[in-house]
Amino acid sequence: MRIAFMGSPDFSVPALKALHQAGHDIAAVYCQPPRPAGRGQKETPCPVHRAALELGLEVRTPTRLKRDTAQHDAFAALGLDAAVVAAYGLILPKAMLDAPKRGCLNIHASLLPRWRGAAPIHAAILAGDSESGITIMRMDEGLDTGPMLLTQATPIGPDTTVQALHDALAAIGADLILRALAEDPPAIAQPEDGVTYAPKLTKEDGRLDWNKDAAALERRVRALNPWPGTFFDHRGEQIRVLAARVEAGSGAPGTALDDAALVACGTGALRLARLQRPGRAAMDADAFLRGFALPRGTQLG
Repeated sequence: MRIAFMGSPDFSVPALKALHQAGHDIAAVYCQPPRPAGRGQKETPCPVHRAALELGLEVRTPTRLKRDTAQHDAFAALGLDAAVVAAYGLILPKAMLDAPKRGCLNIHASLLPRWRGAAPIHAAILAGDSESGITIMRMDEGLDTGPMLLTQATPIGPDTTVQALHDALAAIGADLILRALAEDPPAIAQPEDGVTYAPKLTKEDGRLDWNKDAAALERRVRALNPWPGTFFDHRGEQIRVLAARVEAGSGAPGTALDDAALVACGTGALRLARLQRPGRAAMDADAFLRGFALPRGTQLG
């Protein structure tokens, strides 16, 4: 089948490789343009760009699509049976959505209509959901509102991290898009109830609010590392929290309840298990505290 692939981050790479290995004719790969990265701010291609080059595929990196009719025409000229979209990063205008014979099929990392939007993997863990999954959806002009072709669920355990869930969903997405292209299942409209939204995350979403329930903060630590990262302020520094667990304890929110990084929350307490100072290596709490003590009674920001 002649297709275009449209994606940018690591999440999208397994699907691209699976489509190539399955023998689909990938006419072009669309992804975000190279951007400055690292200490030297060197122009760096995104993961899909790198994978496409390794596979010998044509790569296109437009900076905008909405009103660029030349891009619309170039896309239509590919003569596609379908386009596969996975975390691409640009909104596709109607002219492009309508160009492939079977439309544009999106690999969405949630069980729609729950968690439409930009950060569904993080949102599922933050909310304490017991499962997530992949939905293959035929795209329309709405925000993840198109009809569904296939779904597959996967459990979220009490220790599931965002990276583990990301990797599981990426693998499911690669398998499910192959099925969708091969089977051409009927499209089913999304239910009108149960709609939730997962907005784009910002750095400030990682700030730990000690007034919240300890279980909610523990989920936030699992959901937001490595990016945007969870943190608190102390001694003029932003201290990252990379792992934590809920324990019994009570006190004024944000107060250290012992000398081993047990912090009182709105309900319960959070044991900080792995921490990192700016510009330093991440450490388990016992090693961290030898150089940056948080004695009982310390108030954390």
